[in-house]
Amino acid sequence: MPELPLRQKIARLIEATGPIRLAQYMHICMADPVHGYYASRTAIGAGGDFITSPQVSQMFGELVGIWCAATWQAIGSPASFVLAEPGPGLGTMMHDLLRAGASVPGFREAASVRLIETSPPMIAAQRSKLAEMPFEIGWTDRLEAVEDGPLILVANEFLDVLPVRQFVKAGGIWRERCVGMAGDGKLASMLGPALADVSLLPAGHETEPDGSVFEYAPAREAWVETLARRLSETGGAALLIDYGHSQSGFGETFQAMKAHAPADPFAEPGLADMTSHVDFGAIANAASKAGVSVSPVMTQGDFLLAMGIAGRAGTLGAGRSAAEQERIRAAAHRLVLAGEMGGLFKVIALCAKHNASAMNGLPPYPATTGAVEALSGN
Repeated sequence: MPELPLRQKIARLIEATGPIRLAQYMHICMADPVHGYYASRTAIGAGGDFITSPQVSQMFGELVGIWCAATWQAIGSPASFVLAEPGPGLGTMMHDLLRAGASVPGFREAASVRLIETSPPMIAAQRSKLAEMPFEIGWTDRLEAVEDGPLILVANEFLDVLPVRQFVKAGGIWRERCVGMAGDGKLASMLGPALADVSLLPAGHETEPDGSVFEYAPAREAWVETLARRLSETGGAALLIDYGHSQSGFGETFQAMKAHAPADPFAEPGLADMTSHVDFGAIANAASKAGVSVSPVMTQGDFLLAMGIAGRAGTLGAGRSAAEQERIRAAAHRLVLAGEMGGLFKVIALCAKHNASAMNGLPPYPATTGAVEALSGN
């Protein structure tokens, strides 16, 4: 097998500077502008490396669209607002979201749609998917470049790809996981310096046994803080959906995927997707400190059920063949069951504090769901 250019680049960096943090390695593998994972491929779908909820069923994006339309109404139906999605994949969720949102008068007409994407192949796929939309859609490479105005942002499987640092307890000391060169010349995981600031660790770290792992993702928290400040300044809300855990804790979740199967993250840098589970407790804390209202964390299954997926599945299957009805049921089950995506994926919402009372009752904010039911019946 020929030597990979990105592996050569990383090896030269390590030779020059010594082992690098796992977060730096992950960033290079995913975001290198020439040889990085997202620079060279559209990774989603049956022919890619993984599948996301929008590819499982149109119902996912439709119900997210209903959430967006209900949020727009909750914040006063502004005559113009920004509807944004970071890391929009193939454009499937935005496509289904906008189609469902058309049932709410004025929603699409008020929206300036902005997709936040850095990958040229993904932008091409998104343009193709959304070409039929009868209005302009804009692209930008970062949240900070999105124009001012009330913001409604939805993100599905975006936070999990942002780089993560790992700390491993060894000999009673928490040390940072790094990537260096093994004796055979291959890239390999190794332990680096001791963690200087143990306040980063969750409670109970003193009694964790050797081999325990703690993951810390400052890039995620920084992005969420940027989002929270924007919401505080201009109003609006955000819905964040990803796989992860509700509370901070210990455990190894960093992984690589290739062709829908686990892969060695150090064998072929740039050719496999790299992710880790999102710490929603840390995300909620970062957003709250930045001054926004934060909803409880809800499982994807509970969120979709509260948004009316059962009724939508029935409507979608009405008059169709038995085989098609079974396909729709199976997709709904995959999205909501605790043992599948419904339990692994979590949902959290953020909103400007002056919009918080109006969001009551809109999942994942608790209360009645009457307004949602009225919308989702369309």
